[in-house]
Amino acid sequence: MTNHTSTTSPARPVVVESGADRFAGRKVRCGAIGVGRMGRHHARVYAQLADCELVGVVDGSADRRAEHSEKWNCKAYETVDQLIDAGVDAVSIATPTTAHWDAAKPLLEAGVACLIEKPLAQDVDTARKLKDLAEKTGTCLMVGHIERFNPVMRAMQKAAASGPGIIPRFMQVIRVSPMTFRSVDIGVVMDMMIHDLDVVINLMGKEPDFIRAAGVSVVTPHEDLCTAWLEFSTPHGRCVADVTASRLALKTERVTRITGENAYIKIDYGAKKGNMIRRTANEIQMREVRDAVAHGADLTSLKWDELVVVDSLAVDDEEPIVAEIREFLDAVRFARRPSIDAEAGFANVRTAQRIVEAIKQGMR
Repeated sequence: MTNHTSTTSPARPVVVESGADRFAGRKVRCGAIGVGRMGRHHARVYAQLADCELVGVVDGSADRRAEHSEKWNCKAYETVDQLIDAGVDAVSIATPTTAHWDAAKPLLEAGVACLIEKPLAQDVDTARKLKDLAEKTGTCLMVGHIERFNPVMRAMQKAAASGPGIIPRFMQVIRVSPMTFRSVDIGVVMDMMIHDLDVVINLMGKEPDFIRAAGVSVVTPHEDLCTAWLEFSTPHGRCVADVTASRLALKTERVTRITGENAYIKIDYGAKKGNMIRRTANEIQMREVRDAVAHGADLTSLKWDELVVVDSLAVDDEEPIVAEIREFLDAVRFARRPSIDAEAGFANVRTAQRIVEAIKQGMR
């Protein structure tokens, strides 16, 4: 278990926020580095959006880069330097996590904006180097934590903003799936749990103060299953997040439950649906039930799900990766800080590494 007090100084602005179109209306010239499972979708979106142009793709596999360059009518390159020489403004990096630094370093030094697939890096030291380089060069760096752009997440934020502020007290997060044998260069915390760490840290506005964790390695040299207990101290009191991730399950499940002082929220990322129970909408019937219980009434005939008012979240159908890339391109074009900047990506990696260290401490 670990206690933590952040000593990170406030992040310096990555870009000067001018609000003016840096490209005077022309298309943003884009590239995709790594066109495997995730990168191919980045290439597709760049090729299809009206305000950008897919200049080229880079991949270590000649077959993959030829396939996608032909499919999207762009150039195929063997190296990042060739893509830089082609004159790109912005790129997505979807290589294996351990290759993020090598791919991003020359791009950031050349002033090319980078959208790096999660996690930012495989460890804190490399994540810090990427963050520092982006700040030093003044180059936009965004991290692809795509669940922030899941329609159900956007719906929850919109619904929460329409009523009294939700003060979280307990969060239960489950993200499990069968083993795909992808991303085996990192453990399940960096591979899968980091999605939910980003969401939880963003909701809480800070990294956890205390961490306890347990994990098991079964197939890979890293942890393949992990449960972490995160505690946050806030001006409103303590909040606890119980976060579980596994790549050894027999089915896929991605569910978050948030219990707060004013509401209960359930989010199902996979099904893209969710619901909310507000305290204010149920105060009268809850008072009646509490009084009945206090007086010993027999309430066994009551059906709980019919007793409370449940609001379904209004979920749109925008594809998460399209929403993510639109924000990235908007940040690049108008010199704005993206919502998931280098500092946010670094905080997620630091929290993930603390969880991995807590697993090791528990095993010792």
